[in-house]
Amino acid sequence: MSRDTIERYFDAFNRNDIAGMLDCLDEQVAHHVNEGSVRVGREAFHAFCAHMGRCYDESVTELVVFVAEDGARGAAEYMVNGTYLQTDAGLPEARGEGYRLPAGSFFSLEDGKISRVVTYYNLSDWIAQVS
Repeated sequence: MSRDTIERYFDAFNRNDIAGMLDCLDEQVAHHVNEGSVRVGREAFHAFCAHMGRCYDESVTELVVFVAEDGARGAAEYMVNGTYLQTDAGLPEARGEGYRLPAGSFFSLEDGKISRVVTYYNLSDWIAQVS
């Protein structure tokens, strides 16, 4: 079940289906953003996704999902393929640049829902690709 939840999460991500992603999350999900603060709750996660959708067009390929034997934790490694659409505050000016970036996410799961998401990518690599 944990593997299915994580795979549904990324499938929804690739379809730009925020509601589908939210359906995979616990109401009080802790979202640890790369280079950012922890956001708690589905509402905060929704706001983050809406912001990201304005600034970036991304999809995930080469997805590999790992799940602990007890199903309480999981991880995923993948490539983010994207286009920088609109300048994001504090980052270089957007001019429609494409990028390809290895990334990973770590998950805690409870009762079939994701209760914690930690995402990592190399920000300096991304900045070099879009600058």
